Amino acid sequence: MGQADSNDRGRKPRKIWYYYAIVWLVVLVFNLMIMPKVMSRRVITATYTDFMDALDADEVKQVQFSSTEINYTTEKGGYVQYFKTGVVDNPQLPQILREKGVTYAADIPETPNLLLTLLLQYGLPILIFSLVGRRISKNLRGKLGAGGLSIHGQGTAKVYKPDEDKKNFDDVAGQEEAKESLQEIIDYLNNPAKYADIGAKCPTGVLLVGPPGTGKTLMAKAVAGEANVPFFSISGSEFVEMFVGRGAAKVRELFEQANKQAPCIVFIDEIDTIGKRRDSQFATGHDEREQTLNQLLTEMDGFESNKGVIILAATNRPEVLDPALLRPGRFDRQVRLELPDLKGREAILEVHLKRVQKQDDLDVNLVARMTAGASGAQLANIVNEAALRAVRMGRNVVTTADLTESVETIIAGPERKNAILSEEEKRIVAYHEIGHALVAAKQSGSAPVQKITIVPRTSGALGYTMQVEEDEKSLISKEDAFQRLEVLCGGRAAEEVVFNLATTGAANDIERAT
Repeated sequence: MGQADSNDRGRKPRKIWYYYAIVWLVVLVFNLMIMPKVMSRRVITATYTDFMDALDADEVKQVQFSSTEINYTTEKGGYVQYFKTGVVDNPQLPQILREKGVTYAADIPETPNLLLTLLLQYGLPILIFSLVGRRISKNLRGKLGAGGLSIHGQGTAKVYKPDEDKKNFDDVAGQEEAKESLQEIIDYLNNPAKYADIGAKCPTGVLLVGPPGTGKTLMAKAVAGEANVPFFSISGSEFVEMFVGRGAAKVRELFEQANKQAPCIVFIDEIDTIGKRRDSQFATGHDEREQTLNQLLTEMDGFESNKGVIILAATNRPEVLDPALLRPGRFDRQVRLELPDLKGREAILEVHLKRVQKQDDLDVNLVARMTAGASGAQLANIVNEAALRAVRMGRNVVTTADLTESVETIIAGPERKNAILSEEEKRIVAYHEIGHALVAAKQSGSAPVQKITIVPRTSGALGYTMQVEEDEKSLISKEDAFQRLEVLCGGRAAEEVVFNLATTGAANDIERAT
């Protein structure tokens, strides 16, 4: 296997004219052998006697003379056929044709323009194929570079200058611990001499770890904004290419550009795309990803002068990363961005609400308590949905009702206003939801019921009961867990007590309980 691979690598690539020659050969064969058969109609070879018999039977309709053959057309019962026969010296034939009323003519010898014929028959197809081939070749050279793999000037990293779309820590709320951890990076970029004097080295790479939507990309931009340095942003998937070596070339060019604008920050989003743990499969089908990862490790080792270049990377799956990426000298520092707590959600909502027109007495705390477990991206979406709802309702400010309705829309989907439920089904759904609420109300430590609705939603829910915690709990006791199970089972219990039946309305409750 290895020998075959080395033979393939050692084989020189064929010149583009090799492929042009194949195209010319195909055009030649097509014109000489296939085209005449396609264009010609089916002509039957007949004897001169057959021709005269058909003429006597008044079946011949048209005759065409040439110096070598006679072509004639017959029609019998509405069926037209084409024949040809040899030329016989018969001076009486024109007279016979006139008597029979047959149309006849003789070919006028023409001297064809040989050059024009060759140009149309061979030159035009070859010209078309050549132009298409040159276009494809030019595109490939543009992607691969004049040297075959170099992509200099073709970088895909987005560059944000300090004065363009500047972000700072004020734009990042709910992640105070992460901001404190990154403050040292900012100080190093602003005052590198202070660290050089004492002999300290700033971390080469910082890995931002957290669930989707927690603001890893925004945090990286904010670090660059606080340090007032250029910011290079690229996704890990942009390094992976079909041609082996292109990904590594992109890594080299990225760091070349970063070195020219140092001090700066290079941000690689979804680094797990190229940084997955290497295994035996790399030797066969993943050479491109392995070479890209190796080049990234080389750049981070400092073989190239990367002074003043800080690498930030983001992933929500740190467990799949190659150990070589996480060793000291590379991504030796990890900063976790967690889902925001109650205080963090309030701060995030305040940041996004600054950009919309809102009423003065907006209850942000209520919305924050309703959105336990929501990420920063989801909270931003809730604010945007609230603004859209305000416009739909004909208002120019966002109200608390808009925000709470947006929370319900994100959780359960929009209302199904055209859904039709029978009166019996409405009663079952109503008692089901009241069952949840009654059990919650009877408990001492259960979250208060905020809303009960039997309006169907696009998520499939025919109704739901919303509970909002007064305070956020970090620990759940055994008693709290049992109380939550009781609330989930309250709907099914109400159906059985009131209607003496069980429906599929409790399917989601049972799924959550188990």
